[in-house]
Amino acid sequence: MKVVLDACVLFPTVMREVLTHVAAKGLYTPLWSARILEEWARAARKIAPDGELQARAEVALLRAAWPKAEVAPHGGLEARLYLPDANDIHVLATAISSSADLIVTNNAKDFPRQYLAEEGLQRQDPDQFLMACLARDPDAVAEAVEQVRQDANRISGEIWSTRALMKKARLPRLGKALSKSIPDRI
Repeated sequence: MKVVLDACVLFPTVMREVLTHVAAKGLYTPLWSARILEEWARAARKIAPDGELQARAEVALLRAAWPKAEVAPHGGLEARLYLPDANDIHVLATAISSSADLIVTNNAKDFPRQYLAEEGLQRQDPDQFLMACLARDPDAVAEAVEQVRQDANRISGEIWSTRALMKKARLPRLGKALSKSIPDRI
């Protein structure tokens, strides 16, 4: 399955880490465009003075880890597309150009299902998408999330439960499901 990750799911660090760790387990192929990555870097600037610099470093690491994930939308494609927010058309164009199956985004209102269906695409929020991955391969998702949790513990100096970390990352259903199925990790 090929999945375009919108900037809004790449920017929160833990969410991005869970998504990319699950991809590394082979559950899907992540895709994005240079413009999506640029949106992430610009959004980080609004959060902290050095946010953009940190985001650009993380973008470089992401590009190195996933060298085939970056897709350039076909020329002229955006001109024929419509979405309620014209600033999101590039995401749809990236999905079409890469023959993606799905767009993972938290921005449901700007990606109406009927417009996506016309292009043979669907959208899911990251929690919904990761729950579907969990249903397909619970062990792989649990291992990916546990690695992210361990990294978060090491980086933050705090001890995070899986459920609390996933809730903070706006992945509450995933956290709840994992805490029920793997109680020793909470």
